[in-house]
Amino acid sequence: MSGYFGSYGVVLALFVIGVAIVAGALSVNRLLRPHRPTPEKLLTYECGIDPVGADWAQSQIRYYVFTYLYVVFAVDAVFLFPWATVFAAPGFGMTTLVEMFVFLGFIALGILYAWRKRVLAWT
Repeated sequence: MSGYFGSYGVVLALFVIGVAIVAGALSVNRLLRPHRPTPEKLLTYECGIDPVGADWAQSQIRYYVFTYLYVVFAVDAVFLFPWATVFAAPGFGMTTLVEMFVFLGFIALGILYAWRKRVLAWT
């Protein structure tokens, strides 16, 4: 196999070999492991504590807001690293500086909005 589609053949062959290795390892594991289920082994186990009560629990929406704020900061960090590398390039200094201040302004407006709505209060 040579030419343009020959590369795809190599990738396909490696994919098939990888799937065969994983499937073989899982099959050998299933054949060799002991299988003795008991009621204690089938019980849900979480954090070292036996479950008590119903299986449904209500959580506050506040925690989702903290998650979204974390995502905003993570995206902010993802954009800051490439900006820092381009900022040093000749001819991009002032343009990238203005673009980053606009971006940070949007982030600051979002944080200010969350602070004014008292979303950032922990209690």
